[in-house]
Amino acid sequence: MSEVKSDMRRKVFLIGIGMGGDSSITVRAEEIIRKSDCLIGAERMLACAAASGGADGKDEIPRFQEYRADAIRKFIGEHPQYRHIAVLLSGDTGFYSGAKKLSELLKEEHDLDTELIPGLSSIAYLAAKIGISWENAEIVSLHGQEENFIQTVSRNRKTFFLLGGRNTGRRFLERFREFGMRDVEICIGKNLSYPDEEIIRGSADELKDTDAEGLCAAYVFHPQPENWTSPHVPDKAFIRGEVPMTKEEIRAVSIAQLQLSEEAVVYDVGAGTGSVSVEAARCSDRIRVYAIEKKTAAVQLIRKNRKKFKADGIRVVEGTAPEALQELEAPTHVFIGGSSGNLKEILECVLAKNPQVRIVINAISLETLGEAMDAAETGLLKDPQITQISAARSRKLGRYHMMTGMNPVYIISSGGDLTEEKEI
Repeated sequence: MSEVKSDMRRKVFLIGIGMGGDSSITVRAEEIIRKSDCLIGAERMLACAAASGGADGKDEIPRFQEYRADAIRKFIGEHPQYRHIAVLLSGDTGFYSGAKKLSELLKEEHDLDTELIPGLSSIAYLAAKIGISWENAEIVSLHGQEENFIQTVSRNRKTFFLLGGRNTGRRFLERFREFGMRDVEICIGKNLSYPDEEIIRGSADELKDTDAEGLCAAYVFHPQPENWTSPHVPDKAFIRGEVPMTKEEIRAVSIAQLQLSEEAVVYDVGAGTGSVSVEAARCSDRIRVYAIEKKTAAVQLIRKNRKKFKADGIRVVEGTAPEALQELEAPTHVFIGGSSGNLKEILECVLAKNPQVRIVINAISLETLGEAMDAAETGLLKDPQITQISAARSRKLGRYHMMTGMNPVYIISSGGDLTEEKEI
């Protein structure tokens, strides 16, 4: 299809109007709105434009109340008579904005030119209100989505949050209470830029759930963030009980063999104390780990270690694999530390969910190694790599130090090789 001449092309402005109060909309945004012949946006955005004097206050300018990108694109396509269209979006167009998806959709329309007009984000506004900078802070959006964030807060002195959505504020405060994070200071900006704007401060225990509901942003200050950067944790740091645990030397190699990605979905089958789950979760705040364990005592230990290490990326699943795996989302990575004789069935289950899944198995007994080799023979494990680890630790005997050997472990890995060069 030939290019449409520039003088025939229509113009669509994706405008960030700030937080919604008439004082937060920029002069540039107001100017474009006044010159537009059609306004599109959610009800609150259209009301903001009217309150700020946008569109010259003329009610006769057509307005289309809509926030869904597909519906906006359809409307623009079906109304070629509108030459200068203003799409009103909350906050800033480059900051967790609907402008991202909509601009991609509008690129497919050959008679449209699209321009993004930035606005004032609630994070920048809140930071200015409480007199701090935000360039060195972590930023998390909980608006309409479930995110791991306790681990993020535990590692950073400053974290900003975008809240919003039903029960988001309640879940936000409950997570801090669940992990016992009573030393962090929380500052909530509610209805920012509106006449009833409110700044509320306190700990998670002091704040009410309703304080964080509605149009809110939050700032969390951690006075003593964790400065340990390695995902690997010494054995002595875990809460142990009487449950067997994968030793740290074996964990280090096993985690390396898993080749975890930034947004991995990990199954830790036969999780024991949760040591592998904790180290996998600590590799990235965006990793989700399902710790599957059938023994009640072990499940309790996993929960305790999850809390101790602020690893809210771990979801604890009590049950026996493969039955306990059936309702879980498809994994990208699977670690099998204990299979209870069900290795073949577990492999069949995870491969049915994702044929490209990366699998790492720890085998201490020769029987488990034999099951793994049988799986390789039948094609369940493709081109497995087998590594045997024999480690020894020193112990003091009088004035001497002697080496004590640990049980040798076979580490079998297969599938999902993320190190292969991919075509760009």
